[in-house]
Amino acid sequence: MFQKFRDSILADQSDAPQQRPAGHVPTGAALPAEFPTEEHQAARQRRRKLAEIRQQAHQQLLEVLNLSALVQASEADIKAEIASVLKSVIPSQSVAVSRSDRDSLVEELYYEVMGLGPLEILLNDETVSDILINGPEQVFIEQGGLLELTDVQFQDEAHLRRILQKIVGMVGRRLDESTPYVDARLQDGSRLNAVISPIALDGTLVSIRKFRKDKLSLDQLTFLGAMSEKMSTYLRAAVACRLNIVISGGTGSGKTTLMNALSAYIGKRERIITVEDTAELQLQQKHVGRMESRPPNIEGKGAVTQRDCLRNALRMRPDRIIVGETRGDEVIDMLQAMNTGHDGSMTTIHANSARDATSRLENMVAMAGIEIPLTALRRQVASAVNLIVQVNRLQDGSRKVTSITEVTGCEGDVLTMQELFYFEHTGVTPDGRVEGHFTATGIRSASSDRFRRWGITLPPDLYGV
Repeated sequence: MFQKFRDSILADQSDAPQQRPAGHVPTGAALPAEFPTEEHQAARQRRRKLAEIRQQAHQQLLEVLNLSALVQASEADIKAEIASVLKSVIPSQSVAVSRSDRDSLVEELYYEVMGLGPLEILLNDETVSDILINGPEQVFIEQGGLLELTDVQFQDEAHLRRILQKIVGMVGRRLDESTPYVDARLQDGSRLNAVISPIALDGTLVSIRKFRKDKLSLDQLTFLGAMSEKMSTYLRAAVACRLNIVISGGTGSGKTTLMNALSAYIGKRERIITVEDTAELQLQQKHVGRMESRPPNIEGKGAVTQRDCLRNALRMRPDRIIVGETRGDEVIDMLQAMNTGHDGSMTTIHANSARDATSRLENMVAMAGIEIPLTALRRQVASAVNLIVQVNRLQDGSRKVTSITEVTGCEGDVLTMQELFYFEHTGVTPDGRVEGHFTATGIRSASSDRFRRWGITLPPDLYGV
């Protein structure tokens, strides 16, 4: 039952044709070089004609449909009305329309009227993890960790902007010339970032990080090869005995997915408060209070930052505080929370290694304008952070926990750390798959006594090479 997860995370590039969900739009708009030019041109002409039919039918639908009554209508009734309008439009076009073309047009027009237009098909495809739009005619997706161009297109820039306005309007955000960029959240939790002109020079830029409907557990991540059994066992113990954890990695490396999986081992009697810029966390607990920052209004007022949320979280009797991503001056309050009785707190940070992660924490404190002697700052970091888990997306698209490192203290002005587990990259297969294995360094965890006090018994050979 884990095969679907294996395909998506391990970037399986099998030569066998992959089964796609119903309604999936074929990808790979760049046709092979041996494709005859005449046929290529005919296919493009046919797509253009179908797009004209869709646009004309959409205009008629806006004239004849009672949009306020559509809320009460069933999907079947709406599609029947769309099919009726299409029937009147198709004879005026000099192109043959097959039954499958007609069904596709009905589906696309339904999404145009009731949903997010061309995006709906990609949002409903569970094999797609990211949607990347470079103007109305170029839509890329990420499947199995690899990017590919799709045949999905918007009618024009105005069409793309209209879909974006529908999205940001639902969450109370703005996207116009005065605010030409936005972070927003779709109804299913997917995260959207959009930039329009004059910032985007060649058309609107959109990136959507899809929201996984299925919550990956630590066992599933281990099965998929994201970590070893020993690493999984250690991380379970680290969460259960309330070590403060920083998950470090690049964009799209799986930081939030790992944090969601780790949350399953938080005690059920603990109160958790989450703070995020854009809500993405799917914690596997019941007693969770969620907060999300807010941008300023059109007058430049009313902004609520992550730091504001974090300060309020400290007054809400949390057992643990989880910050979706630490990226600014909220790092001060995060470190203080970890140092003042909120053991077991977690956050993510963008960095390439455990050592880089601690440097990033120091840099964010400096950018906040707070002058702290370097030695004192590093002692605070050493006191606050127990564990740094490094995750990476490798060149074949697979995500792996590449290092688990403990912060053990501070000697003078040097932060001392010890790596317990790491992924050793040994090569690449002919088909591009990364080869390697997970290794324990043989160093005993500095938290072993803490594990024992919490009643957690780890296998004797856990740290063995």
